[in-house]
Amino acid sequence: MAAEQHEIPVNAQPQSNKWQRKRLLTGLALLFLCLGFFFSIYWLVIGQFSESTDDAYVNGNLVQVMPRISGHVTTILADQTDLVTKGEPLVLLDKADAEIALKEAEAKLALTVRQVSQLFKNVEQLQANVMLKQDEFEKAKEDLDRRKGLVVNQVISREELQHTKIAADSAKDSLALAKHQLSAAIALVENSDLYHHPQTQQAAANVRNAYLVLQRTTIYAPAKGYIARRPVQVGQQVNSNTVLMVMVPLDQVWVDANFKESQLKNIRIGQSVELVVDAFSNIIYQGIVVGLSPGTGSAFDLLPPQNATGNWIKIVQRLPVRIAVAPKQLEENPLRIGLSVTVTVNTHNRNKEGLTTIIPKKMIYQTEDSSVDMEKANQLINEILQANTKNIDYKPVQEKDLTDHASH
Repeated sequence: MAAEQHEIPVNAQPQSNKWQRKRLLTGLALLFLCLGFFFSIYWLVIGQFSESTDDAYVNGNLVQVMPRISGHVTTILADQTDLVTKGEPLVLLDKADAEIALKEAEAKLALTVRQVSQLFKNVEQLQANVMLKQDEFEKAKEDLDRRKGLVVNQVISREELQHTKIAADSAKDSLALAKHQLSAAIALVENSDLYHHPQTQQAAANVRNAYLVLQRTTIYAPAKGYIARRPVQVGQQVNSNTVLMVMVPLDQVWVDANFKESQLKNIRIGQSVELVVDAFSNIIYQGIVVGLSPGTGSAFDLLPPQNATGNWIKIVQRLPVRIAVAPKQLEENPLRIGLSVTVTVNTHNRNKEGLTTIIPKKMIYQTEDSSVDMEKANQLINEILQANTKNIDYKPVQEKDLTDHASH
């Protein structure tokens, strides 16, 4: 009797399995409905305003260190992976030839100053000669006027009068010759002084050039950055086309993201960007879209593809989008050129144009030649001028000096 009370009906097990399946299917349906609801909310709020790609890489400037002159490498002061600061010497060239050329230019300047000094002295001498010839001409003219009266009274002969007239004409011609000589001498120094004479200026320019060549035997770092490559070797003969080193300034890097052409519809300049670098996956960099390429990468190939053939397969093209990274984050966590990046652009702001319509008036990149210090070159020139022009003080000579004495 007890066994009959615990006996389970035959049809109870199938009904229990059917109820469990119904509950499972209902749960799955509710789950899919919830997922669809949340996905719809996500798409309406976030998804439709986001474009992403993992075809993105860190890019930046590669600064080439090249000599301005030819020379023989004697010393290398930085190696690959080293951090160098702007103005730090990197490579030294042999200075012997440049030092000799500078000494030769200095001697040439000293000689030129003395020669130009002689030109001014010649003007003074010829001015005195004009005065002398003017006095001789005045005397000869007075003698001729006096003898004209004497020949009337037959005190002197006509022959003597003729000789006096010839002497007066000769004195007049000598005066004219002296004036022409003075004019020619003044033409060499007119409207200048010893320090600003063309010959002096040319010799001084040669000294500056030789000084500059000597200074450029030391090659300095044009910017702060890391040495990426160092192909130069000690003992190598280099010229102005030789790449000595390649530097990477890590404070000026950006990201080039290659989006599909179908993704560019809503991407605009100025939109915010989130960047995840594979090498630093725990850091989310912040950026901003600063430019869109005017053409695809294949359009600028040496041999662009030609699709005008019988068999054609459409290939989705990609266009580079340049993204600037927040400077503060770059300073705290520097990026390296070539790293892979996953880019997500927030396209909420669609008011601007896709391509920029503003012509930038900023300086993209600038470096200075740290070897140029012309103040020291000018100081050297002044020392040479002063040493070779002691007790000489010339004023500019004017054309009017020709007639100063003749007007009396």
